[in-house]
Amino acid sequence: MPPRDLPDVFSWFAEHDRTSAAPWLILGKGPSFAKRESFDLTQYRLLSLNHAVRELPVDLAHLIDIDVVDAVGEALLTNAGAVVMPWHPHQDQAYCHTTLAEWAERKPVLARLRDEGRLLWYNLIGTGAAARPGSPEVWVKYFSGEAAVNLLATAGVRTIRSLGVDGGTQYSGNFKDLTGSTLLTNGRSSFDKQFDRIAKIILATGVDFAPLDLEAPIRVYVACTESELVPVKVLEYSLKKHASMTVTVTPLYQTGIAVPVPVDPRNQARTPFSFQRFLIPQAAGRRGHSVYLDADMQVFQDFRDLWTTPMGKAEILAVDEPAETGRQPQFSVMLLDCECLPWSIDEIVERLDRGDLTYERLMFEMAAGGRVARTLPAKWNRLERYVEGDTGLVHYTDMETQPWVYADHPFGYLWCRDLLEAVKSGFTSAAFVREHVERGHVRPSLLYQIEHGIDDPVLLPARALALDRGFRAPYTQLGAVTRNPAKKLKALLRHWYHGSLAQRVHRRLSEPR
Repeated sequence: MPPRDLPDVFSWFAEHDRTSAAPWLILGKGPSFAKRESFDLTQYRLLSLNHAVRELPVDLAHLIDIDVVDAVGEALLTNAGAVVMPWHPHQDQAYCHTTLAEWAERKPVLARLRDEGRLLWYNLIGTGAAARPGSPEVWVKYFSGEAAVNLLATAGVRTIRSLGVDGGTQYSGNFKDLTGSTLLTNGRSSFDKQFDRIAKIILATGVDFAPLDLEAPIRVYVACTESELVPVKVLEYSLKKHASMTVTVTPLYQTGIAVPVPVDPRNQARTPFSFQRFLIPQAAGRRGHSVYLDADMQVFQDFRDLWTTPMGKAEILAVDEPAETGRQPQFSVMLLDCECLPWSIDEIVERLDRGDLTYERLMFEMAAGGRVARTLPAKWNRLERYVEGDTGLVHYTDMETQPWVYADHPFGYLWCRDLLEAVKSGFTSAAFVREHVERGHVRPSLLYQIEHGIDDPVLLPARALALDRGFRAPYTQLGAVTRNPAKKLKALLRHWYHGSLAQRVHRRLSEPR
């Protein structure tokens, strides 16, 4: 007699109307699981991962390995509203040809769940299994936490939180009995591996995801005007490409908060956005934390690492610039405590007008108030420097040679690569770039790169570079930067030193295709 068929989890979601406004909470075995009593879990629908179902009742128990069924036994019957597993569950950490329906014929617990309509399946892809027709595919690469986030997002859930879906190499004390038998037995070195995949799920689906024990979302405010919206869009894409929790990005000129102009020209802003950073506490409603960034930046690592940096007694965290670079330390990347910062742009300008402040003290010492600590890791503000695997953020500070206005920046391929990815994925569009080319905000050859799929400007033909003749970057038209030939020559020499044409061509030719 053939095994009886089972409903798939997405049919279950549709039947039970589980995609309402109520958020879901994923419970894993990581250390933060121990914090669950600190939160009101009744406002969430609960999904447990593997052995977590033994600790409390949940709406869905998610298992990938058939071995877990034997380990948790009766807990599935008493604590799970329903149990969801891949159509081909794993056995001994590996893909198994036996289907879930066939396992239900062999395992009494699964048989009872099946008979009660509480055993559900889905297509788990990425581990050797072929998809069963008629149901969406859920991809996983490392751990079950990724599969759970992806499954809920695919089902239409818009808000997901987690406890116990942690990095590192440890379980919560609730699961210390499993340390010797299940901890990282899939051969991975750390649970950190799952964060990259979760970031991709957030970016692809737009789901609001964050650990329940962290302030969320990561709020980023960017200083800019309309002429910087293309680099802001690439910055936003690079943030969200790597972030394992939800990030919001707000251009500060769009907050609607007016910035008064100081009377003394010596205290007036050097750029149209110099004073915008002081709007953040007001824009954030004077609550929680926020991050300030300049528009001319690109991110390469998970911004959750910066977001969770302990602030200690400081209200402002910044990066300290290594002395060997010869550059002045900046406040272009800041983690801010908006509840405690006293900043008010009206009061700051009043102090400038009274002579209590100068532009230099305001901008280079953050003398508007708030205790400062330069304890953010240096990787979060690398000025014109990039080392693969080490750099968290590149700051393109040499304005005459930024990749969106100058086609020969040595790291231009990095910036253009994210631009092309953002366009291909639909995060932004070629029409958006075309609009800003027509408005004179970015170099015309960017459109050629998008249309021909060229991520490294070094590969642009002469006819494409000819499009940039006569182009002038917007800041030169605004008079925000003095055209200094010596300064530009110094920047070009530095770029040649760090990424000469020969080195770049060699790198491109040696990259795997």
